[in-house]
Amino acid sequence: MAKGTLGPRNDPDLPRYAGIATFALLPRLEDVGHADIAVVGVPFDAGTSFRPGARFGPAHIREHSRQLHPYHAPHDAYPFRELQVVDAGDIGVGPYDVPRAVETVHAAAAGLLRRGTRVVALGGDHTIALPLLRAAAGAYGPLAVLHFDAHLDTWDVLHGATIWHGSPFRRAAEEGLLDLDHCQHVGIRGGIYDPSELVDDGRAGFAIIRAEEFLERSAADIVGRVRDRLGSVPVYVSVDIDVLDPAFAPGTGTPEVAGITTSQFFAVLRGLRGLDIVGCDVVEVAPAYDHAGITGLAAAHTAWELITLMGLSATHR
Repeated sequence: MAKGTLGPRNDPDLPRYAGIATFALLPRLEDVGHADIAVVGVPFDAGTSFRPGARFGPAHIREHSRQLHPYHAPHDAYPFRELQVVDAGDIGVGPYDVPRAVETVHAAAAGLLRRGTRVVALGGDHTIALPLLRAAAGAYGPLAVLHFDAHLDTWDVLHGATIWHGSPFRRAAEEGLLDLDHCQHVGIRGGIYDPSELVDDGRAGFAIIRAEEFLERSAADIVGRVRDRLGSVPVYVSVDIDVLDPAFAPGTGTPEVAGITTSQFFAVLRGLRGLDIVGCDVVEVAPAYDHAGITGLAAAHTAWELITLMGLSATHR
């Protein structure tokens, strides 16, 4: 695997808060030609069922990624040195035609994967997970999915729509994209209309770790359960920022009380070292509802954690 030839911008005359905000001040894809990992924005929120605004999420996350640094101390790793990581800009998706947007996202992600580039997507609403899973499963086969969220997102039809931000994992299971023995929700606490929804969720392949379990169990225990469930198959990680309590991530479209803290979340993330993470997304950041950028900061650092984990798994293959 090639080392990163261009890392984050390092201009002593230009402070980190100045200049154009690529993710973590990384080079653009067109500046390097090939990348091992590409951060891609998907500014789409037409699948949202409550508060809109996640279409502005990618720009918000990039702006709050300026403070990210090239060395990851807890993992003793340089994620941008070991691999070539870039910002590949935004996928051009319009706000009106959901099926067309899904096709566009799938084509763009599949194109990067064919070039040997794994995708870290910044949403956008959770609808985008479906085309991203289609692309990743096309490259790696059925995937274990680790899904951090307040909500199940395995619902069926809403207002006549089969593809919306509450249905990506149900559709993915129906399409054979998921390894039904190795999928895990973490942080679930959102409303349920009927217990049958939990039965449907199990049929889609998911086990559940609810948010309140973080009050009863250690992070190490939760990490052990997650790792046991995921096994050794290729893993796709999908993070809805509303997995965090609104105190830690107010800028999201469907906030739910009694969530986990940023520290609890990152303790689990940092326990995933060694998993074969082949793709991921960070979604549902809606900056209009953010305060002091705390949701943008949480999302930017989440993407950085995932990039680091992907780099560690890739360099030890």
